Amino acid sequence: MSVITPGAVACLMAREEARFLNDNPKSVALAKQATDSLFGGVPMHWMSDWSTPVPLFVSHAQGACFYDVDGHEYVDFCLGDTGSMFGHSPVPVAEAIARQAYLGLTTMLPGEDAVACGELLAERFGLPLWQVAATATDANRYVLRWVRAITGRPVVVVFDGCYHGTVDDAMVRCKAGHTVARPGLIGQVQPLDVASRAVPFNDLAALEAALAGGDVAAVLCEPAMTNIGMVLPDTGFHRELRDLTRRYGTLLIIDETHTISTHPGGCTRAWSLEPDFLTLGKAIAGGVPCSVYGCTAAMAEAMHRVRSQISQQGEGHGHSGMGTTLSANALVMHAMRANLTRVMTQGAYAHMLHEARRLAEGFRQLIARHRLPWSVTELGARCEFQFCQEPPRSGAAAEAAFNDPLQQLLHLYLINRGVLITPFHNMTLCCPETRSEQVDKLLTTLDLALGELLALSREEA
Repeated sequence: MSVITPGAVACLMAREEARFLNDNPKSVALAKQATDSLFGGVPMHWMSDWSTPVPLFVSHAQGACFYDVDGHEYVDFCLGDTGSMFGHSPVPVAEAIARQAYLGLTTMLPGEDAVACGELLAERFGLPLWQVAATATDANRYVLRWVRAITGRPVVVVFDGCYHGTVDDAMVRCKAGHTVARPGLIGQVQPLDVASRAVPFNDLAALEAALAGGDVAAVLCEPAMTNIGMVLPDTGFHRELRDLTRRYGTLLIIDETHTISTHPGGCTRAWSLEPDFLTLGKAIAGGVPCSVYGCTAAMAEAMHRVRSQISQQGEGHGHSGMGTTLSANALVMHAMRANLTRVMTQGAYAHMLHEARRLAEGFRQLIARHRLPWSVTELGARCEFQFCQEPPRSGAAAEAAFNDPLQQLLHLYLINRGVLITPFHNMTLCCPETRSEQVDKLLTTLDLALGELLALSREEA
């Protein structure tokens, strides 16, 4: 097997950082200016966590590409970390935004678009009743309130390394069999292990042990893990997960915010999952901030019952702890309707999945040619190369394969040559506008990076 040495990584990183600073003078100047008014020089602090020595400032984006303020074009395989899964500014969504901009942005009242979106969501995902929120974090948080109220149970089970936005209940990890706060969590006051329980993904024995006490309201679950490095479910895992939750009177929430890349109806349709609640965010309105959650008829009946009990007590009207003033505003509802009807089509998915398969196979060929002990995981329009010989089966295994210096170098090498992939790990996403030659550009550029790294490593040895 080939070996990439730390010295080779450090040497190439120094060269690539110098190249970035030389090639991006406007981004460098804006980064300096921004520190006077923006904390960390960016409007959201994680925007400075990329591999570039200073933030890369964007001018505009369209389709599968974006352009920086220095005039460089980039093929985008990150796509806003799924927010622009169907391309930047899809024409039907852009047209819908322009139409609605003159017809009212928010009124805190429903319109015809709301009815249409509810029907479209029910048809697409198979759950009959829906609500709309602003972000997937909100959708997950609201559903957790519902399931606790319905069941009268306090605890939520999540999987170690999960991604459910910034929901407090999911900010936990499993360490040596114990639930602990996720590293890096800032300002947390309440102990999270009181009402949250983390178990390893694909570990059915650990899951059953977590449920056996009868105090778990719901399991909150991604169909496949996507934010700790991609981790696919074992064959039969979801069937057993559903059986276990039903056996112990626990509800099942499926979060398809990332895995909607798999199928027009998500993994829920593709894999015949049977959630009690389904949450979605990011891409559902074509990049406009919006999320949704759906439920079964039985859950809707239980939700009505909970609300009725509160009303009979003469308390709580309008104070459920769910919803924001801008939730389901007129602009996002019109954009979501356009996205569901004209962008998230069968044809769009067919193209996305085809290009993603080509990309995954290209990664495998590169790894084999360079004799690297790496693997490739793919899920619909999404794939990832990982620094481990076998695809990981748990979040801990995926995390153990991280090599931050190497990952940072490869990402910067790609950026310097006009290609962007998802930061923090090596995930890629193809959209309906992604072209075969753009996939080839990513593969060719990564091939060059690996060739240089391995040559330097041999010299160092």
